[in-house]
Amino acid sequence: MRRSRSRTIQPILQQTQLALTDLVVPLFVDENIVKNKPITSMPGQFRYSLNNIDSIAKNLCDDGLRAILLFGIPKNKDPKATSAYDKQGIVQKAVRKIKEVVPDMVVITDVCACEYTDHGHCGIIGKTRCGTDLLNDASLELMNRISISHAEAGADVVAPSCMLDGMVGSIRSALDEEEHEDVLIMSYSTKFASAYYGPFREAADSGYSFGDRTTYQINPANAREAFLESQLDAGEGADILMVKPVGFYLDVLAEIATLGLPVAGFQVSGEYAMIKAASQKGWIKEKEAVLESLTCIKRAGADLIITYFASDVPRWLNEKS
Repeated sequence: MRRSRSRTIQPILQQTQLALTDLVVPLFVDENIVKNKPITSMPGQFRYSLNNIDSIAKNLCDDGLRAILLFGIPKNKDPKATSAYDKQGIVQKAVRKIKEVVPDMVVITDVCACEYTDHGHCGIIGKTRCGTDLLNDASLELMNRISISHAEAGADVVAPSCMLDGMVGSIRSALDEEEHEDVLIMSYSTKFASAYYGPFREAADSGYSFGDRTTYQINPANAREAFLESQLDAGEGADILMVKPVGFYLDVLAEIATLGLPVAGFQVSGEYAMIKAASQKGWIKEKEAVLESLTCIKRAGADLIITYFASDVPRWLNEKS
C-alpha cells in the first residue's frame, strides 16, 4: 500500500476533494450596530452592520465562495417575533442589498424565531400539559410568514431551524401559494439538542430565558430518531436536508445521505471555538485541523458544509496547491 502514498502519487489518488462550492458561509447581520462587532467566543467572527453586509458578500464571492447563510439580530424583540417577518426587517433588508450587488450569490436565510422573541425560544410559547413550552401549530404559522417574507426579499433558499412537526410541508405549501415555487427549502431536519451551540447564543443574541430546547430538538443519543426526522422532512418536500452539529454525528450524516437528497452538515459555533482555542494555545495547527475536519465531513456524504471557517478556506487551498 505504501507505493500509492508517495508525495507525488497521493494527490492524484485522493478520493475526497474539498471544493469552494461545497462551502456555505454563516453571517450575522445586526440592526443595532454601524460597524462590525467582534464575537468574543468566536475569535475572527463578527456581527456585521447592514451598511457593509453587501461588501462582505462581494468579497466572499470574489474569493470563489458562492453561498451564504444569514442570521439576523433585530432592534426589537417581542413574544410573537414580529420583527422576523417584517418586510423592513434586518434579514429582509440584507437580502435585498446583497442581491443588488452580488446577484449570483446563493442567499440562504435562517427561518426561526429565537433571535426575535423576548423569551429566546424558537416560536410561539404557551401552556401545554407539560407546562409552558413551544406550541407547534401556532409556530408553524409564524414560520410560514417568515419564509414568505424572506422569499419576497429575494432569498434563494429558506432554512427552517425550529424542528417543528410538519414544518417543511407547511412552509412548502405557503411558499407555493404565494408563487414562490422556485425557492428551495433546506431543512434543519436533524438538529440535536447539543452543548456545542453556546457561542452562537452570544453571536445571535438568542439565549432563552427559561427551560431549554430539548422538547423540540433531538436527544444526541437517538440515531434512529434523527434518521426518521430527516426521512419525514424529505417526504414533505425538503430540497436539502441538514445535520447539526455535524462533527460528532458523521454516522448520522452518512445514513441520511442514503435518502438521496442533498445533505448539508453544519460545523457549529462550539466546534469552531474548540479548534480556534486549541490552535491559539499552540496545541494544534489550525489550517491542517480545519481542512481535515471539512474533508471528513464531505467524505461522510455532505454535499454542503456550513462552517465559520469558510472564508479562510480559499487562502488555505491556494497555499496547498
